[in-house]
Amino acid sequence: MNPDELRRRTQVFAVEVIRLSRVLPPTAEGRTFAGQLIRCSASVAANYRAVCRARSYKEFIAKIGIVLEEVDEAQFWLELIVNLELLAPDKVKSTLAEATGLVAIFTASRRTAQRRLASSRPG
Repeated sequence: MNPDELRRRTQVFAVEVIRLSRVLPPTAEGRTFAGQLIRCSASVAANYRAVCRARSYKEFIAKIGIVLEEVDEAQFWLELIVNLELLAPDKVKSTLAEATGLVAIFTASRRTAQRRLASSRPG
């Protein structure tokens, strides 16, 4: 997947999460989870844009680490929503699957960059 496609995919993920957040119940948990989800999913998209502008492997690794943390957090909140039965699992299923897929992509990207950085060092 090229960076432009992944940039679009992260933005679509943020949009899906925001839409999902709108249907959470208006309880204390629902409002809290919605706010957390909106922040971390938007951060995934925004920080991935920064990853695309990285000037070195070190910078790429640092920035992709932030993206990975944020998408992992989104995955956590989505799992919690299902576990607490705030929404039916079928409403969350595709968004949760996308979060899981993005975690895998960013984990692999970080590992690849770390290997390339290590192999580019004199030694």
